[in-house]
Amino acid sequence: MLRPLYPPEFRKELVELARSGRSPESLAKEFEPSAQTIRNWVKQADLDEGRRADGLTTVEREELGRLRRENKTLRVEREILKKATVWFAKEADSTPKRGSGS
Repeated sequence: MLRPLYPPEFRKELVELARSGRSPESLAKEFEPSAQTIRNWVKQADLDEGRRADGLTTVEREELGRLRRENKTLRVEREILKKATVWFAKEADSTPKRGSGS
C-alpha cells in the first residue's frame, strides 16, 4: 500500500502544531497522517534545524542515497571491466603470433 505524499507546507504546519503543545495523537484524529508519522516529521524537522543530533538531516539523507546509487553503479562498472579484461586476455593468448618472416 502506497502512503500518500503530503505537501511540505502541510507537514510544516503539523510540526508547528505539535511543537505548540498539541499531541501527535490529537493531530492524527483531526488530520489524516498517523501519530507516528507526525512524530517522525517533528524529529526530522528537529534534525534539519539542529535541535537534535541523533540522526541524519534531510540533506545528509539525500546525499547518502545519491552516494549509495553511485557506489552501486561503480560496482557494476567494475564487474563489467573485470569481465572485459578476462575476455581480452583470453583473446590475446589465443591469437597466433606472427613470425618475423626472416
